[in-house]
Amino acid sequence: MTSTTARLMCSNRLSRRVLVVNALLLLVAFSDAGAQAAAAAPARTPLEFEKTEVMIPMRDGVKLHTLVYTQKGITEARPIILNRTPYGIAGTARVMNGSFAELADEGYVFVFQDIRGRFTSEGQFVMLRPPRDRKAAGAVDESTDTYDTIAWLIANVPANTGKVGMLGVSYPGWLTVMAMLDPHPALKAVSPQASPEDMFIGDDFHHNGAFRLSYGFEYAAMMEAGKEIKAFPFDKPDLYDWYLDVGSLAHIDERYLHGKIPTWTDFATHASYDAFWKRQAASPYLTSVNVPTLNVAGWWDQEDFFGPIKIYETLEKHDTKHLNYLVVGPWNHGGWNAATGQKLGDVDFGSATSAYFRKSIQAPWFAYWLKGKGTLNLAEATTFEAGSNAWQSHDSWPPKAGVSARKLYPQANGVLSFDAPSQKGEAFDAYVSDPAKPVPYRPRPILPSFMPPSTWSRWLMDDQRFLNGRNDVLSWQTPPLTEDVAIAGAITGHLFAATSGSDADWVVKLIDVYPDNYSADPKLSGYELMVANDVFRGRFRKGFDKPTAIEPNHVEEFTVDLHTQSYRFLKGHRIMVQVQSSWFPLIDRNPQTFVPNIFAAPDSVFKAATQKIYRASGKATYVEIPVVKSAAPIP
Repeated sequence: MTSTTARLMCSNRLSRRVLVVNALLLLVAFSDAGAQAAAAAPARTPLEFEKTEVMIPMRDGVKLHTLVYTQKGITEARPIILNRTPYGIAGTARVMNGSFAELADEGYVFVFQDIRGRFTSEGQFVMLRPPRDRKAAGAVDESTDTYDTIAWLIANVPANTGKVGMLGVSYPGWLTVMAMLDPHPALKAVSPQASPEDMFIGDDFHHNGAFRLSYGFEYAAMMEAGKEIKAFPFDKPDLYDWYLDVGSLAHIDERYLHGKIPTWTDFATHASYDAFWKRQAASPYLTSVNVPTLNVAGWWDQEDFFGPIKIYETLEKHDTKHLNYLVVGPWNHGGWNAATGQKLGDVDFGSATSAYFRKSIQAPWFAYWLKGKGTLNLAEATTFEAGSNAWQSHDSWPPKAGVSARKLYPQANGVLSFDAPSQKGEAFDAYVSDPAKPVPYRPRPILPSFMPPSTWSRWLMDDQRFLNGRNDVLSWQTPPLTEDVAIAGAITGHLFAATSGSDADWVVKLIDVYPDNYSADPKLSGYELMVANDVFRGRFRKGFDKPTAIEPNHVEEFTVDLHTQSYRFLKGHRIMVQVQSSWFPLIDRNPQTFVPNIFAAPDSVFKAATQKIYRASGKATYVEIPVVKSAAPIP
C-alpha cells in the first residue's frame, strides 16, 4: 500500500471541516427534489457508505477537496462515478440514497469534488474557466483538473475497476463537458445534464443577446462574494420593485458590488458577442465524440435548455461511432432527479417520468458502458411528448421524417390561423412599451431566484393569464382545435415589426390554452401554458457581434429562435401566440434608445416606444412549427 493509499483509507487521520450548506446547494447541484427520492421509495433499504476525505493534487500543485464514498461490506472491484461541482460537497452523503439511488443499487464508488477555488479546494475560482491554450506550458483548466483527478483515483482508490463515469447537472454538467475535451483513458461514459453551452446566445446569462438580469446578478453575487454560497441581501419583498428602483444597470456596481464581483464586470465590459464570450462557448471545442455521451434536458428548464440540445447537435456532426444520445423529459432544471417527476407546477404528466428515467435509462446506460451489463436498447433520442404524456423514441432529434413545417399567422381581432393573411396594406397590431412599467415575467411578488419560497424553479409553467388586461402584451389564438396538433422539432418566430425607438426587445411565446371547462383537471380550466418562448434583442438582428441601431418606424423581420419541443395540442384546446417587449426582471430593460453598451446607459435614455407587429400579406408575422404528419387534417 502506497503512502497516498494509506492516507485515503485512514480517514480518521485527515482533517475535517463541517460546512453548513443550505437547501440552495442541493437545489442547484442535485435538483430541488433529489433528496426526496429515498422518501418516495420507502420499500428500498438505504445503503450504507464509508466516507473518505482527501485533497487530490493537480499538475500545478493545487489540491482539490474530494469525498470518496464506498459501500460498506463490499470488497469486489467497482467502477467510479465522479461528480465535480462549484456548489459544495458537504451535503452529498444523502445523494446515494436520493437522486443517485438507482446508480447506487448498481454498485459504484462515488466521488464528489469541489472544483478549484471553491469551498476548501485550493486555487483561484474562475467562472466557467475557458479551455486552456494548449501551447502555453503549464496551463490548466477544468479538463486537466478532471484528468488529474481520475488519474489519482484510479491509482489510489482500492478495489476500483479502472473505469470511470461522470455526470452532473448545470455547472457540474458543463464540467462533464469539459472532461470530454481531453478525456482520461479511464473515462468510459459521461452524462452532461442541463449543461450550458453558450452564455451569450442561449443559456444562463443571456438569451439571444438580451441580458438575464435577475439570474445573472443573483448568481454572480452568490458565487463570487466568497468561496462558499452567499445569497445577496435584498431589502425589498418584491424584486420587481428592487430592480426597477435600481434604474440603469450602471448603478448596480456603483451602489452594491464595487468592482468585487468579476463576473458582473465581465457582463458590463462584454456587452456583445466578442472574443470573451466566443472563447467560453463549448461547441467549437466539441470536434469529436470520444466517450459515450448521454445528454439530458428538460422541456421547461428555466436555466439551461439551449445548452444540452446544442451540445447534442454539435456532437452529432462527429458521431461516427453512434456514441451520442439525447433524453428530454417534462422537467425543469434538474427535474429528472425529483422524486417522481409526475407533476411540474399544476400540470400532471400522468406517470413518474423522473423515476422512469433514472431506473430505466440512466442506470442501465452507465451499467452497460462501465460494467458491460445487459444490452443497450436505447434509441438515439428519447423524448417525452406532453399533452399525450407518452415517451417516444427517435433515430435522431429533431426527427428527419414524418414532420412538416407549418406557419401560424396572427390575423385581425386576435385570431391565429394556419392560413396566410390575404389583407393588403399596412395591417398591424400595436402597443406601447414603457421601460418605467415593464411586463413582469411571472406573477408578483417576485422573490429571489434561488432562495425558498421562490417559485423560480417552475416559473415556465406559470399560467399566463396573469397578464390579462395589460395593453402592452399582444395575443392571438386559434379557435378550439377539432383535431390534435402534435409538434416535434424546431420552433421559430418571424416578426415583421417596427418600433418608434432605435432598439427593442421582442418576446415571443407559443402557448397551449386549455378549454374553459376542463373536466380532466378542473383547476386547469382556461389555463395558458407556455410550450415554447424566448426573447430577442433587436440590436443583434445583423449578428450578435454587430449591435446596430434600428431605424425608427421601419418594418424589419426579426427571427426569434424558440428552440425545440415535443408537444401535443389536444383537440378542444387552442393555440396562442403572444408578443411583448419586456420580461422583467428576468431580462434587463431595453432603453429602446440605441446606446453602444446598455450596462453604461444613463437613466435619461430609457424611453417609451410604440411597437407594431405587422400581419398583412407580404409582411406577415408568423411562428413556424414542426407539425407531425397524420391522417387528420389540420384545422
